[in-house]
Amino acid sequence: MAGFTGYVTKASLTAAAMVVPWAALAAETSEGGGMPQFNSHWFASQLFWLTVILVIFFIAMRTTALPRIGAALEARRLKIDDDLDKAAAHREEAEAAMAAYEKALAEAADKAHAIQREVAEAIAAKAAERRSAVAARLAEDTKAAEARIAEAKKPAIASLQDVAADVVQQAAAKLAGVEVSEADAKTAVENALKEAG
Repeated sequence: MAGFTGYVTKASLTAAAMVVPWAALAAETSEGGGMPQFNSHWFASQLFWLTVILVIFFIAMRTTALPRIGAALEARRLKIDDDLDKAAAHREEAEAAMAAYEKALAEAADKAHAIQREVAEAIAAKAAERRSAVAARLAEDTKAAEARIAEAKKPAIASLQDVAADVVQQAAAKLAGVEVSEADAKTAVENALKEAG
């Protein structure tokens, strides 16, 4: 407001400085015609009314316009400060939301890794359980097959021993011309199988 008052004062002085050269011109033209404004007879009256009008203008500006301008500037400053405060609050809220989002994302990633580990462990346990069940079933099947083979082997071996005993008897009869009894031939075949193993 002080700047505006100084401006009005300078304007008043400038107006007064402009009147002085016109006064000199009016002095030259006072005797003859010319413009009435430049007639020196009216200078005092003109300067008086110029001063009165400038004072009224100054008072009107100081009491009416300057407070309004000051109030508008103050309101603008308050609005800018308020907007800056709101922007700072929004920035803090955004930073807090971003931190919460990053935290939730990290927790979700950790949870996903934990679930993945649990699923992998469960799959590995089920696979191991199935492997052991299959291995046990295969062991049982192998034992059963070995038992069946052993059962099937006994008649085959007995039959084979009978055939071998017949072959021994016939070979001894044809090659050596000796008659070997069936019991001796079976005993010889059993002894040969025991030695073989």
